[in-house]
Amino acid sequence: MSKYTAVKVERKGRAAVVTLNRPDSLNAFNAQLRQDLRRAVREVNDDPEVRVAILTGSGRAFCAGADLAESSANPEDFRVEDQINGEYKPILLEMNSAPKPWISAVNGAAAGIGSAFAMNCDLSVMADDAYLYQAFAAIGLVPDGGATWHLVRTLGRHRAYEVIVSGEKIHAQKCLDWGLCNRVVPADTLLQHTLEWAEEIATKSPLALRYAKQALNGAIEDSVADTISNEARLQHICVTSADAAEGISAFMEKRAPRWQGR
Repeated sequence: MSKYTAVKVERKGRAAVVTLNRPDSLNAFNAQLRQDLRRAVREVNDDPEVRVAILTGSGRAFCAGADLAESSANPEDFRVEDQINGEYKPILLEMNSAPKPWISAVNGAAAGIGSAFAMNCDLSVMADDAYLYQAFAAIGLVPDGGATWHLVRTLGRHRAYEVIVSGEKIHAQKCLDWGLCNRVVPADTLLQHTLEWAEEIATKSPLALRYAKQALNGAIEDSVADTISNEARLQHICVTSADAAEGISAFMEKRAPRWQGR
């Protein structure tokens, strides 16, 4: 794995842990973090030995959002559309379209665009003291990074708007109750639990993981008819794969399958 300044990337068995690493700033995004994270996400996605990726934060927080000190340093030259579309969006889409699952391991606050990164992952584990926070209204802004897309599809329009305008810190248990995360665990076991889950997921067929994710991403937007056709196309890829033949053989022989991802 490459070396980064504002991100740490570690291999843990068949999982890769990508850690936002600006703890003194609660992992708020500056230019270096955006640059490093984009490279790290691409490196992890391109590594065939990595079956599952985990995104987390170092120190007391997952991510406090954008580093406001950075944007205020050069107000005349700063254009937020360029930054969101040119720097944040490619990272978020790289994770969303990745051929492997991403799990957010949320420690402490996931605020602002940090909450968008937490929700953008395919699965989410939250520490029992963690929370999602739409901090935008308090400073006269609107959610970005796709946060409104995730909130309205998970919570519905009325509850999503309430969360945005109220600025409520949605603590872990409520996130679990509302479907904004999959699991809540003690803070001191967050990474351990997430790694154990990642290793369990990594035993599944890589093709099944990849194409189930692709099918779900399409189903969010497509009609039922289009979804059925898309599922059929993806099923054909899986049925005719070497992994499907291996899966059937392993089942018949009562042994663990040896997946190749092809």
